[in-house]
Amino acid sequence: MTKTVNIKVGMTCSGCSGAVTRILSKIEGVNSVSTDLETKMVGVVCNDEVAESTLVDALKKWAGSSGKIVELVTP
Repeated sequence: MTKTVNIKVGMTCSGCSGAVTRILSKIEGVNSVSTDLETKMVGVVCNDEVAESTLVDALKKWAGSSGKIVELVTP
């Protein structure tokens, strides 16, 4: 089974969007990643076994060095 996880990320440019996509796509069990720069939302379709915290923690490592926010919107 799969689920969709929505995360708000302080993306400001296509470089940010690309980085977020690359980071999340490397996580085992992630099937697809979609980003929307205008709303700063990221949608992740992944296997049920993938913990939301795994996705958020991976983005927080990137965000910490760039000063971006990362917030889980829907579990």
